[in-house]
Amino acid sequence: MVSEFKLNSEVKNDCVVISTSGYVNNLGGQKIVDEFNSHHQNGLNNYVLNLAESKVVNSIGISFLIEVIEKLNDSSGKLVFTNLDPSVDKTFTIMGLFHYAEKAQSVDDGIQLLTNNKPD
Repeated sequence: MVSEFKLNSEVKNDCVVISTSGYVNNLGGQKIVDEFNSHHQNGLNNYVLNLAESKVVNSIGISFLIEVIEKLNDSSGKLVFTNLDPSVDKTFTIMGLFHYAEKAQSVDDGIQLLTNNKPD
């Protein structure tokens, strides 16, 4: 049985870290987009999506993640996925998400990747 989807977010070094727990499907995907929108409208443009506690992402969940990526591309923002389960990593690779977003092993690595890529 898959547990109820939950998320929390915090801002670290001008990066929004969204950590999820549970199945990223239509409900989970929508919650991620809603959380993203609440920060994005405040001008924050760098995001780390920590999926350590989300072992399953379905195609509808991926469509919501693509929506986030498209909005960030329009505003020159960046998204880094972290703590990916091997099956989720493989799915994202097959879907081509890493052409538009990056991945890192940990949240701290993701933040470092985003803050090192900032223009001077």
